[in-house]
Amino acid sequence: MLIAVLAALGAAGSFAGGGVLQQRAASTRPEREALSFRLIFDLAHEPIWLIGIGFAFVSYALEGLALSFGPLVLVQPLIVTELLFALPISVRWRGMRLTSREWLGTVAVGGGLTLGLVCAAPGAGRPEAPIGEWILALTATAGAALAAVSIGRMRQGPARSSFYALGAAFVFGAQAALFKAAVARFEHGLVPALESWEVYAMSAASILGLLLVQSAYEAGPLAASMPVVDAVDPSVAVVLGVLLFHEHIRTGPWLVGIAAGIATLLAGIVLLDTSPLIHCLHTVERQQRADLEREDTRVASSEREPNLA
Repeated sequence: MLIAVLAALGAAGSFAGGGVLQQRAASTRPEREALSFRLIFDLAHEPIWLIGIGFAFVSYALEGLALSFGPLVLVQPLIVTELLFALPISVRWRGMRLTSREWLGTVAVGGGLTLGLVCAAPGAGRPEAPIGEWILALTATAGAALAAVSIGRMRQGPARSSFYALGAAFVFGAQAALFKAAVARFEHGLVPALESWEVYAMSAASILGLLLVQSAYEAGPLAASMPVVDAVDPSVAVVLGVLLFHEHIRTGPWLVGIAAGIATLLAGIVLLDTSPLIHCLHTVERQQRADLEREDTRVASSEREPNLA
């Protein structure tokens, strides 16, 4: 259990560092690149973003180690403590500090998710699901992600970032379910696994999720996107686990705790999205992006001028 706790906290810190670096790089990209693979291509040339991706890989390895020694209801809440690291660092990097409102929102998101998971206590089920059930589940998840992104495109400010993050969270939740199915396929051997559709669907979901979360980072401050992903991603994964793999959750009086956890984390997200500090941070990032674009335009214009010398 000690290994699970230490590995989970290490994963949380690594996730936090990776998220801060990725958002820092993405926030400098032009708005026209949002939801375009051009964004990923350009970010791949940024050393700070590549370091952030490296942190993410370390995080997944540590999370896997934690889950091999401890249950999900212990590991996932510890992973969510990344918010307590990432948000203060990202805000401080811009020369500001979190107020009591942002701290309350951050704790509400992490505490609400923890309460919901502890009360639900999802248990093991079957390793695979029929294709018909997969089609229904993935269609519903894709529809929810598309709706979130569509709403985000109509919004401005941190709300756009939050809705893009919501779309990413739905995709990542589906990816987690597909990963579970892919692991079950690999237990039958490498060839059967590579012949299964789940492996390739999981890869496609990973790429799409990466694009959406980077678009969320590009659209607004980390405080507008990371809490949404941290709250919704595991929630979607638990729901899909129940529907597809017949994993069980506790019912009866425990449902009150689950509902209270969901309400708390949603309240935390609203507190962060409507925070004056977060809106101010969004304005600062937009101004810095505009300054960079003007500088790039000036340099490009000077390079095109004929050399009169």
